[in-house]
Amino acid sequence: MVLAAGLGTRMRPVTDTVPKPLIKVGGKALMDWPLDEFASAGVTRAVVNVHHLADQVRAHVAARTTPGIVISDETAQLLETGGGILKALPLIGDAPFYAANTDAFTVGSTKPGTALMREAFDDNVDVVLLLHPIAQTHGFDGAGDFFMDAQGRLTRRGSATRAPYVYAGMQLLRPQVFAGLELKPFSMNPVWDRLIAAGRLKGVAGDGAWFHVGTPEAIAATDAALVRMGRAPSGVISAV
Repeated sequence: MVLAAGLGTRMRPVTDTVPKPLIKVGGKALMDWPLDEFASAGVTRAVVNVHHLADQVRAHVAARTTPGIVISDETAQLLETGGGILKALPLIGDAPFYAANTDAFTVGSTKPGTALMREAFDDNVDVVLLLHPIAQTHGFDGAGDFFMDAQGRLTRRGSATRAPYVYAGMQLLRPQVFAGLELKPFSMNPVWDRLIAAGRLKGVAGDGAWFHVGTPEAIAATDAALVRMGRAPSGVISAV
């Protein structure tokens, strides 16, 4: 699943007319970064939820050939990350699945995040989060999200000044973690916290360069960094 329904408020005024998932960096729409990674991992079917400027997102994904796209319509009510996934479960099915945000992606990894999560996913966990070392992030101005031990067990930053890992915007999870939850707007954070307490959540750390594209200023900065890394042609640099 690709979470593409958000309002993109920090991206205004760009998102007044263009939905955040369709903002281009490195020569392609933000939502195409995770969709392309899913396709490379062998995913043949993806669910995309829509709300803000939904018709533009629908038109964009209709032009893709792989993976095949199914729309989860949230135009009546925006449900946040957890609620959005819960609403989409009838389209997803009973098997474990990937879910990704559209404002972050990684380039230059030794191994794709999809592969890292799949390797760590076993009968003892319900969710694996892809993390990234905070020192290798671009466009991220936070203090980090998690501490992680050698077994992949996670602890929230809490009152610490800084944590070494940031959530990289992609997870592998079982649909059963939503059992008994009410369909309403809610974040994934309470679900993660419950699973951390139960010992049913793990993290894996990727490498390479991780980009968070959360503000208008980050668009041109990301383009410029990708050009320097040889990951985008020089003509893509935007001025927003």
